[in-house]
Amino acid sequence: MKPYARSIAAVPGESHPDHAPLELEHFLPYRLSILSNAVSQAIADDYQRRFDLSMTEWRVMAVLARFDGLSAREVAERTLMDKVAVSRALAKLVESGWVTRATHDGDKRRSVLGLSEAGWAVHEVVAPMARAHERELLARLDEEERVWLLRILDKLQATEPK
Repeated sequence: MKPYARSIAAVPGESHPDHAPLELEHFLPYRLSILSNAVSQAIADDYQRRFDLSMTEWRVMAVLARFDGLSAREVAERTLMDKVAVSRALAKLVESGWVTRATHDGDKRRSVLGLSEAGWAVHEVVAPMARAHERELLARLDEEERVWLLRILDKLQATEPK
């Protein structure tokens, strides 16, 4: 081994003086992702246990409850979820009988999706649970903080990445 060669394996807690590592704990996209995952998972634990429903499947159902008659592509666009993940979720939801799939009248290649009666029954249980979790989370903030949070989120979501 050459005298200057060094093991590539990192030593836990070791700093890298020749590099400026990204401090993830202060990096906004990372923090938002961690918060989103924690909040979503807390809600998901309830409906996963009760209905064997994944987070992706619930999000698809919630979108279809709000916007009936979308195609799989439109669901993926509205949720910003991966098309393959949406396709898998839809396959399971259709198989379970919670989502219906029909052919579009004007375009036989396009599927039109919607919640079935059984899907609506699940939605009517899960949606109030999700709203209750949201209320509990927002209760940590005072009224002014809640207003600012919503304003900030709206502003950040309206910004197009370059």
